[in-house]
Amino acid sequence: MASSTSQTSTWWQGAVGYEVYVRSFADSNGDGVGDLAGITERLDYLSWLGVDAVWITPFYPSPGHDHGYDVSDYCEVAPRHGTLADFDALVGAAHRRGLRVMVDIVPNHTSSEHRWFAAARRDPDGEHRSRYLWRDPAPDGGPPNNWRSHFGGPAWTLDEASGQYWCHLFLPEQPDLNWRSEAVRDDFDKILKWWIDRGVDGFRVDVAHGLIKDADWRDNPQIAPLTEGMDPRAAFNAFEHLHDLNQPDNDDIFRRWHRLCAPHQAMLLGEVNPPGPERMSGYVSPGALDRAFFLRLAMLRWEPRRLLEMARAMHDAAPQGISWVMSNHDQPRPVSRFGGGTAGVRRSLAMSTLMMALGGTPFLYQGEELGLDDGVLRGGGYDPVTVRNVGATSGRDGCRTPMPWDSSPHNGFSAAQPWIDAHPRRAGQTVAAQRDDPESPLHCFRSLLAARRQHPDMWRAPLEWIDARDPQVTALRRGSITVVANLSESRTDVALGSPGWQPVFESRSGSRLDGPACDAVSVPAETSVVLVNDQR
Repeated sequence: MASSTSQTSTWWQGAVGYEVYVRSFADSNGDGVGDLAGITERLDYLSWLGVDAVWITPFYPSPGHDHGYDVSDYCEVAPRHGTLADFDALVGAAHRRGLRVMVDIVPNHTSSEHRWFAAARRDPDGEHRSRYLWRDPAPDGGPPNNWRSHFGGPAWTLDEASGQYWCHLFLPEQPDLNWRSEAVRDDFDKILKWWIDRGVDGFRVDVAHGLIKDADWRDNPQIAPLTEGMDPRAAFNAFEHLHDLNQPDNDDIFRRWHRLCAPHQAMLLGEVNPPGPERMSGYVSPGALDRAFFLRLAMLRWEPRRLLEMARAMHDAAPQGISWVMSNHDQPRPVSRFGGGTAGVRRSLAMSTLMMALGGTPFLYQGEELGLDDGVLRGGGYDPVTVRNVGATSGRDGCRTPMPWDSSPHNGFSAAQPWIDAHPRRAGQTVAAQRDDPESPLHCFRSLLAARRQHPDMWRAPLEWIDARDPQVTALRRGSITVVANLSESRTDVALGSPGWQPVFESRSGSRLDGPACDAVSVPAETSVVLVNDQR
């Protein structure tokens, strides 16, 4: 199924995005926390790298229980991150460089300190009560159903004053909004329009698959036992999420938003995690989300056959509707997931090369272009997943350590001790060192993005899969471009079907294909290559 924007020209067609985790990207004022002015100071780097859009994680006022994803005011900037004037300056500076700016919108839940929730608790009969999800206790006095929080424990907390429970798919301090409420829908229309009027080019929609819940509040089927001390992610995955996630009425919200955003060319990019490609394609059906993240590739370890099967199935379900990612602020970095060290870097680059040829709008996560592995903390954890759950193993701190700009104190991120205390990165992992090394992962990614820009068939032309026989190898042709991804442990030969193919990019540092490939190409182990044939 084609994406909702396949028939019209939009800025995100052919674009590559870059996620900035604002707390850890660049600190301009020396307080140890990244800020908007710091991003502005680094826009020349992003322009040099070759990305087209910058997605900024939440910078709104927040008590910080989930590092900004518990929003207390959707139309302001938290003082720790700057001011609205800083935001306006960032947008203006980005646009002058040809960069688009996307902001994170967090519609599934607010902070418990948002004025709406404060009023809802204060007055159970007031107008704000219906903005949230309240239920009476079960007959035994416990939670209304068996829904679990992503961050540990039940997805319900008792409000002792009223005797009702409120629903929260994340922390108790992140109460879920009631998206069947017309007041909630009207207010978010105003919020989106407010940011569009300030010049934003799109929205990354947090937890887009969770907004509508089952109207009958049914239990989710349990598919695995719960045990004492179980990791929160494992406990959440012990249930089939039939009734709290991926409800069909979610699409109605995005169609409403599309009508608001499309006239302004403001992209709607959903964080969705449905059980299969078929439901994913529904999120990007005509008039709904413009793109949706395919998160499964950012969760897998080095399983070549499964990685390739999932990528192919998702592409075929929504050929231009996906924003492909190997990494984000919620998952271990691909270099760590893929074995670490030089092997992890090599494998990550091979998969990223394939990702850039799958259409849609791919995104990099800050530091991914440096081949970073997960950072190592020097003290305790900061993520509520680990702070609030003894023995939790799925904390997200490792992928959130500061961006390493150089080898000065704190890797040039800040003049002060960063908000998250991690061991410094090696000199060879910094932007400064890698810019001086033409064989570095940074230059490899820059060359990859340049090849994608110079050869638009790589994302634009219809895709034809080429039989590679080995399930750990895949090959595809898009017009004048052929991409071969060899994820196996040995060199492999792939027939191209015609002569005249010239290599223009190879993911493996220090290894170059010699001259033109006639009607076949020999690809090194754990390497992807891009070839062009100008005669086609």
